[in-house]
Amino acid sequence: MWKNMYHPALYTPLTDILGCKFPILCAGMGGVARHQLAASVSNAGGFGCLGMVRERPEFIRKEVNLYRSLSDKPFAVNLIPAATDPVLLSHQIAECIALEIRHIVLFWDVDKKTIEQCRNNGIHVIHQVGSRRDAENALEAGADMLIVQGIEAGGHVRGETALFGLLPEICALSAVPVIASGGITTGEALVAALALGAQGISCGTLFLTTTESNAHDFHKEKIISATASDTTLCYDFQRNWPIRAAVRVLKNSITETATHHYKATPEVPIGTQDGAPIYSFSTDSPLTGAVGDLASMALYCGQGCGSVKHIKSAAATITDLMQQADLYLNRF
Repeated sequence: MWKNMYHPALYTPLTDILGCKFPILCAGMGGVARHQLAASVSNAGGFGCLGMVRERPEFIRKEVNLYRSLSDKPFAVNLIPAATDPVLLSHQIAECIALEIRHIVLFWDVDKKTIEQCRNNGIHVIHQVGSRRDAENALEAGADMLIVQGIEAGGHVRGETALFGLLPEICALSAVPVIASGGITTGEALVAALALGAQGISCGTLFLTTTESNAHDFHKEKIISATASDTTLCYDFQRNWPIRAAVRVLKNSITETATHHYKATPEVPIGTQDGAPIYSFSTDSPLTGAVGDLASMALYCGQGCGSVKHIKSAAATITDLMQQADLYLNRF
């Protein structure tokens, strides 16, 4: 049994609930966490998640089918109701029900109707929150699990509190499993999260830099050469996002220049991706195949980047994380 491979403290009930070996989830990063990454994480013993925010139902079906061609392990689909047109959201949920998805990760505002619809159709709801208020609302709405996101996280950030300040507070009030997220890139951080009451961790930056990630190599290389102080929390990348939201990215000319010249030409594309233009100040991060001024795009990155020094497979990433945690727990 896998439980004999590592320190027993690294086993949590969450792994039984999700049907995975290790308490390590891949964040549902839009565009980045597609079937190759999600399946690789799941096959390595973690829990994969498809980042399907604002994607068309037919694309969700395609990605789910591709995932299932690579893995028979449980996984989740990530959606953000507040950032999605209501009609599209209804189609997304209907598609997930038709595909017999068993886990959905939701983020931002607590959408009680969506949570109820998912749970009524046998879907476990994992809700990411950034504050005590969000956690209480998600629990009241019937969320089956919570992801507590700290301000250290890369990408869209909901709250204003550091993870290890917020985490024990949410764990104390939650009757459902809690998962920690934000700046976790080492086995020692995994142990710390478990010590504060979490039953698992959700990692974004750590898996963005894997070989199976759909992020552009430029983005990956920038992360592995970065330190925590190279990231910033800002509101510069809002163009195609319907709600005001802070994002943590690597500092670049956009974040560091108040009067950037791109502001004078907002309708001129700065690149292309998947056959479509990318505009300045867009929330689109550069994916595989993107061309143009990649350095001025949203390069999402969490504050744990200083410990991410190599691009490697998802399997190697999970093994390293578990071995680091095991070594730390067995240090005495």
